[in-house]
Amino acid sequence: MKEFDPRLNAAWWALRIALGLGPIIAGVDKYFNKLADWAMYLSPIATKLIPVKDTTFMHVVGVVEIIAGVIVLTRWTKIGSYIVGLWLLAIAANLLTTGMFYDLAVRDVEIAVGAFALSQLSAVREGLLSGAGEKQTAPQPS
Repeated sequence: MKEFDPRLNAAWWALRIALGLGPIIAGVDKYFNKLADWAMYLSPIATKLIPVKDTTFMHVVGVVEIIAGVIVLTRWTKIGSYIVGLWLLAIAANLLTTGMFYDLAVRDVEIAVGAFALSQLSAVREGLLSGAGEKQTAPQPS
């Protein structure tokens, strides 16, 4: 079994911790609004489409974020990072339709790129740990 390059391992752990804890912290704060008044980031389009109050919707969003963060921190990091990345792209789309918060939308797209990088690092790491990352050679004829 080949070992995952220690330099890449450090990057993998940094991304894994940040992309795992970030959504958990933001998700929990959807209930307390200490970091931000999260409902203000909802697009007018979203507020017209969702059949519940803004705060109820943000509580559901918080649960999704907590679950996504936990998945990143488990053995399903690759899948969790795809979920976090797609979720961030959806948040960016929502922010773009507000008519403001363009800077936050760009930031979320950039974090989504980081989530994609984590998924790719995880795929390589999983391949090496399972032995699939080793080069297979065809048997030589005698």
